Amino acid sequence: MARSKDVRITIALECQSCTQKETGSKSTGISRYTTRKNRRNTPTRLESEKYCSYCHKHTLHKESRK
Repeated sequence: MARSKDVRITIALECQSCTQKETGSKSTGISRYTTRKNRRNTPTRLESEKYCSYCHKHTLHKESRK
């Protein structure tokens, strides 16, 4: 039986430069990565440098709200 408060959760990392560009002009898309984190070891929001296929460079990806 699974507990309701699992220690490891699945999160989505979202490109910050794509979300800022989105307002006003037509959006090409938002780069998202999925990963798992340990809720006990990392209670804060996760940030990581990842490759964005829409910006064509490495940008800051932050944990998105669900």
